[in-house]
Amino acid sequence: MDFRPRSVSSRLLAGLNSYPVVFLNGPRQAGKSTLARMLAEHQFPATYITFDNATQMAAAAAAPRSFVLERSGNLILDEIQLVPQLFRVLKEAVDEQRFRARGAESPTRFLLTGSADIMVVPELADALVGRMAVQTLYPYSVCEYLGRNPTFLDRLFENRFGSLRIEEFLRVDAALSCATFPTVAGKPQAEQAIWFESYLSTIIQRDIRSIAEIEKLTAIPRLLQVLAGRAGSLLNDASIARDVGLNPVTEKSYRTLLNALFLTFEVPPWFRNIGKRIVKSAKGFVTDTSLLCHLLGQQPGQILERRPDLFGHVLENFVATELRKQLSYGSSARLFHFRTGDNREVDFVIEYPDGRLAAVEVKATDQIRSEDFSGIRFFSQIADAAFTCGVILYRGSDVVPFGDNLWAVPLDALWA
Repeated sequence: MDFRPRSVSSRLLAGLNSYPVVFLNGPRQAGKSTLARMLAEHQFPATYITFDNATQMAAAAAAPRSFVLERSGNLILDEIQLVPQLFRVLKEAVDEQRFRARGAESPTRFLLTGSADIMVVPELADALVGRMAVQTLYPYSVCEYLGRNPTFLDRLFENRFGSLRIEEFLRVDAALSCATFPTVAGKPQAEQAIWFESYLSTIIQRDIRSIAEIEKLTAIPRLLQVLAGRAGSLLNDASIARDVGLNPVTEKSYRTLLNALFLTFEVPPWFRNIGKRIVKSAKGFVTDTSLLCHLLGQQPGQILERRPDLFGHVLENFVATELRKQLSYGSSARLFHFRTGDNREVDFVIEYPDGRLAAVEVKATDQIRSEDFSGIRFFSQIADAAFTCGVILYRGSDVVPFGDNLWAVPLDALWA
């Protein structure tokens, strides 16, 4: 596996310069350990310890205080959620350093990594509240794989698509093939399929058991398949539970666990107190679109021909993951969707902390009509002065203006 620079690196280093503890979480096999090792060799000299090593895990669990407090220098603790006994000791070490902060000695900094969302590890969150920055590393984006700096979000909030020139285009299946986990990025789809089978087995048999008591573990693969089939749709626990054969309360707790392990994620609704009824259900997505295709039993290059009914969902899931990755690189903006009770909708709304809003629609076609902007136009009226730009990403090759602040833009703009 070739190492490609990760776009979160600068933000990660900035966190280490500002906080005594930085927690790098994200899906298993997204490249957290590789990135931590690279930082330890170059920009963040540190002792690297992984708790995937049974001996290290046993030693830390048996004597957590001495394991941490008797070491000097910066520490990288990989897969920290496997040894929750360390969390209170880390708090003790940080507080002791703060007490001695006026000394000349440089404080020890801790880079922690984990394959579970920090909110699922309350011992960690509670122990280090106010002492820790959190950063998420996702699988490769297309920009990372190609070695490019993403400009799409900047263009979106500056309404700067008129100057965009795209000189080379990627097929959708080629984009999916590289925007995935580093181990299989760019590999043949048959090889990816074997890897994803093993990947899911490891998470279900090991990671889920390590953080939760699951009575019906055999329901997890079925739940994943149902969620994959509904990618880009509103989440309805009663309906999903019925398809999986669980009660809605159990289904929701299992779905929350899948989110916590970064297998799936949700995009919440954007709403204001306006006259029309706004749908306030989240939309569900799969964290990696190649994994989504695997769960659907489809090859990305054949979906459009064999299952055109699925292609639009796969394309929307892909755009959701690319936007989420680019937002994680340093933006403070947040990702939403918008829908009213009478089905006026925008696939994605991006909101900056200062209140500015942009809208992104995804169309699986190679031609765009004016009426395709009806959802964005309606949203722009609600957003009023906060609205900066509305874009339809489509499979064509031209950047075309459709009115003030409205653009039809090739999908390739995400990595151009």
